[in-house]
Amino acid sequence: MTAPTINGTTFPQPVDDLLPEARKLTQELNDLPSRNRLMKEFRIGPKKANDLLARLADERAQQERVNTLHAAMLVRGSLADRPALFPVDPTPDVDTRDADPDTPPPAEEPAPDPTPAPPTPVAEQVEQVTTVEYPDTNITPTPTRRAVVWPVILLALPAFVAIWGGWVGLGKLTGFGKVNLLPGIGSGWVIDTAITLPIGVETYGAYALYVWLSGRVPARAARFAKWSAIASLLVGALGQVAYHLLIAAGITSAPWWITTLVACLPVAVLGMGAALAHLMHADQ
Repeated sequence: MTAPTINGTTFPQPVDDLLPEARKLTQELNDLPSRNRLMKEFRIGPKKANDLLARLADERAQQERVNTLHAAMLVRGSLADRPALFPVDPTPDVDTRDADPDTPPPAEEPAPDPTPAPPTPVAEQVEQVTTVEYPDTNITPTPTRRAVVWPVILLALPAFVAIWGGWVGLGKLTGFGKVNLLPGIGSGWVIDTAITLPIGVETYGAYALYVWLSGRVPARAARFAKWSAIASLLVGALGQVAYHLLIAAGITSAPWWITTLVACLPVAVLGMGAALAHLMHADQ
């Protein structure tokens, strides 16, 4: 399944090429589309979406000014032509029934020429709309500041310590431990496999959450990232609950079904990570 074709191609396009399709979308919605709608509709980033939205807003404001001027011209033309459309005869009507019989009848007026006179050309007057600026008015746009993210680091540090300790402890209860990475080659290359649980499960959950909320990936990749991130975070929460319950109960070895589920986590994380990478680059 490929990305929707816009202007005959699926490759990223400049804003000028996307502008006609954006006009059609504005006409369908009868309003300016939002930035997220443009990002989703044309598979573009926030910068292009902001530029495209600004151009649509400028075109709409210019069209409204033209419509206002056109309506004003129509009103002025109707008022100027009203005497010609509805002429008033200054001569009052005279009732000849009570007139003096000795008074001679008025002379008959000549018949009007049936040939119509050529219309008088009327010069069109177009008013130019200008903006009124006051000397003390600051028209410089105020730059927007992005929200700081460093408080998230302070929030994540204690959570990282608790999650790391819970997964490593659960790994030891389910058979994870120190192994020799290169048996027969390097006897000193020993690593504790329990650390693979927090690194794999929690790292994938955080990355899939970022991919889902970024708005920069195809629809299938965003949908997969959404559900896999929710599943990964849910599994992480259940792992922490299982560890603390086992420790509180004084159990030194986890039951077989918990050991089975925990042992499958590295394989599941590998499969979800590979699938997400393929979906992110499938349309390219």
